[in-house]
Amino acid sequence: MGEIRVGVFVCHCGTNIGAVVDVPELVTHARTLPHVFHAEANAYSCSEEGLSSLKQAILEHRLNRVVVASCTPRTHEPLFKNACAEAGLNRYLFEFINIREHCSWIHSQTSQAATEKAKRLVRMGVAKAFLLEPQEETESAVIPVALVIGGGIAGLTAAVNLARQGFRVHLVEKAERLGGVVAQLHRLCPTDEDASDLIEPIIRAVQDDRAITVHMPATVQEVGGYVGSFRATVATGDDRRTLDVGTIIVATGADVLLPIGLYGYGRFPNVLTQSELEARLETEALRVGSAVFINCVGARTPERPYCSRVCCMTSLKNAAELRRRNPDARVYVLHRDMVTCGIEFERYYRRAMQMGVRFLRYDLDRPPQIVGGDDAEATIVWDALRGREARVPSELVVLTTPLIPGLDNQSTSHLLKVPLGEAGFFLEAHIKLRPVEFATDGVFVCGTARWPADVAESISQAYAACSKAAILMQAGSVTAEAITAFSDPDRCTGCGTCVPTCPYNAIELHHRSPTPGMACSTMLQVAGVNPVQCKGCGSCVAACPNGAMQQRGFTDQQMLRMLEVCVSG
Repeated sequence: MGEIRVGVFVCHCGTNIGAVVDVPELVTHARTLPHVFHAEANAYSCSEEGLSSLKQAILEHRLNRVVVASCTPRTHEPLFKNACAEAGLNRYLFEFINIREHCSWIHSQTSQAATEKAKRLVRMGVAKAFLLEPQEETESAVIPVALVIGGGIAGLTAAVNLARQGFRVHLVEKAERLGGVVAQLHRLCPTDEDASDLIEPIIRAVQDDRAITVHMPATVQEVGGYVGSFRATVATGDDRRTLDVGTIIVATGADVLLPIGLYGYGRFPNVLTQSELEARLETEALRVGSAVFINCVGARTPERPYCSRVCCMTSLKNAAELRRRNPDARVYVLHRDMVTCGIEFERYYRRAMQMGVRFLRYDLDRPPQIVGGDDAEATIVWDALRGREARVPSELVVLTTPLIPGLDNQSTSHLLKVPLGEAGFFLEAHIKLRPVEFATDGVFVCGTARWPADVAESISQAYAACSKAAILMQAGSVTAEAITAFSDPDRCTGCGTCVPTCPYNAIELHHRSPTPGMACSTMLQVAGVNPVQCKGCGSCVAACPNGAMQQRGFTDQQMLRMLEVCVSG
C-alpha cells in the first residue's frame, strides 16, 4: 500500500448546514487530521461546480481517498462516487458523512454542539477512509424472459406490453379463465363502458401472441435464483415445468370480502354483494322499485382498518345503473364517508345525485339494521347528518365490501422472499423512491396485489412494472454494488448460522478441500455468498460467531477504528 492521501470536502448546503455548523472551523479541523492532504468547503458540493472542484482536487493533490461531509447519502452518494470514478479513482475509495440530518437539523438550536459533533464525524470518516480498499463490482447476465404471475387486468397488460417490446413471457393464472375480477364486472367507472369491451381484446392479444406462453390453470410451486437468473417450477395439474426467467412480476390481484353474517347476508335472499349484483346486471334485465346500498361493510373496522378506495365508486356505478333502468326507483346509498378520489370521480358522484340517487350517512357505532320476514323489507338507519332515524324501503339490499389480500399472498411471499404489509397486501420497497419494486431485485408488483386499486391504476402500475423489468432485460446484464458480504474460508467453521439469517437467500454452505498444513484432512463445510443476491444488509456479519463473515466497505476493522476515534474524543 502506497501513501494514503485523503481529501475532505465539506458542504454548506445553503442554510441547511452552514447556518448551524461552523463550516470554516470544520474544514480547518479536517486539515489537522492524519493523512488529510486537502480540505475545502463548497457552497453546494452536489452541484456541477462542486463536483468539478472535487474531480480537480483529486488530480491536483493526487488524492486516493475522498471524504464528503454533506447531506443524505440516499440520493447524493452516487453523484460523488461517479465523480471519483471520472477522476480515475475507484468509486469505493469514497466515504460519505451526513452532517445535515445528523448535525445541523437535529441540533439546530445549539450551533457549537452541532459543530463539535460534525468534527467527530469527520474524524471517524477519515479514519475509515484510511482503511478503505478498492472494490470490483460483480456483473451477471439477465435472461430476457419474464414470468408474470396472475392473469387479471394488471397481469394481462404486463404480459402484452413486455411481449410487444420483444421479450418472451410466461403468464401463470390459477383460474380456468383469464380476466380476473374485471371479467366479472358489468360496467366500468367512471366511463360506464362495458367491461368486456376492455378486457376481451386484451385476453385475445395474450392468446394470439406467440411470445406469450399461458399456463392455466397453474400455480408457481418453487422459485430459486436471483435477479437475471430465476428458476421457477410451474405446476399445471400433474404436469410440472421448470422455467428460466430474468424478471418476475407479481400481479396476483385481490379477493372481495364475503360478508358472511353481516346485514342478513345468507339469510335474506334479496341481500347481495356488489359482485353478485354485477352478475345479475350482466345477465338479467334487472329492474327494481327500491334498493339500498350499504358501504364499508367489513371495512374501516378494528379488524380491517384500511379503506379499500374502490368501494364507493362501485356503489355509485351500480346505484346509477338501477336508476337508469328504472328512473322511478328509490335508490339509497348508506355511507360513512364518500371517497371519490380525483376530479372525474367527484363529477361521477355529482352526476349520480343528479340522477336521483340519495345519500344517507351513518356512524360505525350505529350501523344500519335490516328488518323483514322472508325478505329484507326495509333498512333502518340513523341519519347522522339529520340526527334522526330513517326507515328506507329495500326491495334489494346491496352490501359494498372491500378488496382483501389474496389467499395465496402468504405462500407467494414465502416463495419469492418478498414482504407483506400489515393488511396482508404485498409491500413495495419504497412508496416514493422505488414504487412497484420489491427489495428483492428483479421482482416487481402491480395491481391490487399491491393495494386496492381501480382498473386505470392497475393498468398504470402494470406499465410501470414492465418498464422496470424491461430495463433489466434490455441491458442484458446487472451489476451488483460492491458492498456485499464475503466469507473468509480460513475462519469459517461451517456452523451455518449465517444461512437462515440472510433475508435474501444469498448464502449457501459448500464443501471445501483442506489446504496443505491444516490439521484436518477431511472435506470442510464453509459459507459462500452469491454477490448478485446479496444486498449488503450486514445481518450475516452480525450473526457470525467467529468473524468469518465480513462486508466490503464495512469490515470489522473499519467499524472498530471508527468507534476508537469516536470514543477517544
